[in-house]
Amino acid sequence: MSTAPDFTLDPRLAADTVHVGDLALCRVLLMDDARFPWLILVPRREGLSEITDLTPEDAKILMDEMRLATGVMLALAKPDKVNVAALGNVVPQLHVHVIGRFLSDPAWPRPVWGVGEAKPYPHHARAQMVERIGALFAAA
Repeated sequence: MSTAPDFTLDPRLAADTVHVGDLALCRVLLMDDARFPWLILVPRREGLSEITDLTPEDAKILMDEMRLATGVMLALAKPDKVNVAALGNVVPQLHVHVIGRFLSDPAWPRPVWGVGEAKPYPHHARAQMVERIGALFAAA
């Protein structure tokens, strides 16, 4: 899988996430917040802020990868709902959130943003999550 040679991950995304792997278009990240199972897809193209900035071919690949990530989230966490969103209000680099939501989670039914403090995964649990997520993408 090729990466654009000039692709740089926004430092805010890098600080809050763990690299899981790369798909054909997107870098897959795990948000380091154990309160919510949360993946982020970042197209490895420089200078994009909106989905409409993608070429038609890349837009199709992004949709396929969003569907794939949603399936991974369903298998990983068995949530009541999967939220998929591309906001970019804080981090302008194009990225898509794929968040497993539960009726019992601390933000339900509101969005997860701005609710409480993030709780980073313990190191061993984070490593296990990355391994499980990688295996689910590989099996899909």
